[in-house]
Amino acid sequence: MELMDTASSGLFITLEGGEGCGKSTQASLLGEALTNLNMKVVVTREPGGAPGAEIIRKLLVEGELDRWDGLTETLLHTAARRNHLVNTVWPAMSLGTVVICDRFFDSTLAYQGYGHGIDLDKIRAIHSASIGNFAPALTFIFDMPVETAFQRINSRAGTELRYENMNLEFHERVRQGFLDTASSKPNRYKVINASREASAIHLDVLSIVLGILKNQERGYE
Repeated sequence: MELMDTASSGLFITLEGGEGCGKSTQASLLGEALTNLNMKVVVTREPGGAPGAEIIRKLLVEGELDRWDGLTETLLHTAARRNHLVNTVWPAMSLGTVVICDRFFDSTLAYQGYGHGIDLDKIRAIHSASIGNFAPALTFIFDMPVETAFQRINSRAGTELRYENMNLEFHERVRQGFLDTASSKPNRYKVINASREASAIHLDVLSIVLGILKNQERGYE
């Protein structure tokens, strides 16, 4: 499939933020709410969301902290993203589906750019060469203090802990990266206070999404 024109009939919404911010829960709640309104919805994630991308996911989120350097991580995330778009996101959007994605390119800017110090223009160039100008119609940034987030995730089990195990200074830089990105395009980015109850956050998210859907004749601009 060729790079998709951004004038798709679908709507692409992304949820971003640091570890433990609750975005995965909010993606699920939003998907359920829109489905209950009889909308066509796909809830997906990055890295992952397609068979090839899920294989790459394991390489990125498992293993030792020094398994990859920042530039290698950028390339792996981009390869997974391309596979995800071609096999999941773009086909769904061509059918007029609302696609809700847990992480996208803004996470690469925040984690590999701000977190690891990879030049932001280099990351953008890699992204552009692979993805073109495709971008979400709406991005939520779920923000909370890093210390609060890590109180939430200290009890997590499983093997996908590579990024979580990076130090607090890394995650402070990641948080700042998300906030800097959000300030660049306030019409597209909505910063959400993620320290509140999940039900209150969901109502805010759903209200914003329904407002955009109501004002968009084709569902995506």
